[in-house]
Amino acid sequence: MSTSVHRQDLPIVGITLGDVAGIGPEVVVRALARDDVKASCRPLVIGDRRVLEEPRFAAQGLCFQAVEDISQADWSAHPVVVLDVHVVDPRDVTVGQISPIAGRAAVQFVLKATALALEGAIDAVATAPLNKEAMRLAGYDYIGHTEILADVTHTAECTTMLATPGLRVTHVTRHIPFREIAAAITAEAVLDTITVTDEGMRTLGYAHPRLAVAGLNPHNGDGGLIGDEEITVIGPAVRAAVARGIDVRGPIPADSVFFQAIRGDYDVVVTMYHDQGHIAVKTHGFEQSITITLGLPIIRTSADHGTAFDIAGRGIASEASMAAAITEAARMARRRAARP
Repeated sequence: MSTSVHRQDLPIVGITLGDVAGIGPEVVVRALARDDVKASCRPLVIGDRRVLEEPRFAAQGLCFQAVEDISQADWSAHPVVVLDVHVVDPRDVTVGQISPIAGRAAVQFVLKATALALEGAIDAVATAPLNKEAMRLAGYDYIGHTEILADVTHTAECTTMLATPGLRVTHVTRHIPFREIAAAITAEAVLDTITVTDEGMRTLGYAHPRLAVAGLNPHNGDGGLIGDEEITVIGPAVRAAVARGIDVRGPIPADSVFFQAIRGDYDVVVTMYHDQGHIAVKTHGFEQSITITLGLPIIRTSADHGTAFDIAGRGIASEASMAAAITEAARMARRRAARP
């Protein structure tokens, strides 16, 4: 089999550049230079060619074909194809500084990638980080990628999985103030998250996923002495999920459930709020952690870090998370294509 034929069999992964004032372009370029990424997919960078043509990327030796339409892409002759969407001139953005221009462009990259995935023109999407403040300055009210994707795909029930080797977590609540968390944790929300997590794990290749559900309060509430959500909300949701045939245990005290999952007792932990899950995963394996949005009609993964304006442009940002996001997106696409 020739190299060109082999490449044409690989899934097309749309890779957004993220906020171009941050480290997104840097980690994307470095990731695309890696052999494991090259071997996993046909990469389609969705961004502006002018950003990738900046002198700071010359040393990476990125060879790409810039196209106006995906129908013009030719991976047999080029390792990387760039879909030039013409929405940001790098001369209008200062690397390392929050910019509404960069914020708008980052959203436009995601919208274009999502449209292509919904059309079936690409097989998966892997996103570089965007910045919430820059998006807000650009006039967008989205908190993050998950909210953009849920809106555009008209998805009512989706959740973000955070994954690193040895530990996966999902969240019942995400980007809300801490003081609002307890009120947002309802039996319905917990059950919905358990269900979406179970279904998502199956799409990732787990035929019989084992789920654990973390408690909310210290010591699981100590029988209601320091909070009763485990008794009145979380426990009933877990029992309802078991009745649906889901292999799930809980609530389990949050100070021990992650150790149990890392030990191998569970495949994924359903957590109650953003930092409960994020701290565990990022402590266990920060550089290799990625996010996967479950419940969407498209495959979407992302680097699990921010725009890091403090180090942008210095050439020291690690591409490990971005590379892992791309290769995981490709793996999920291959698995979906192999389904009967």
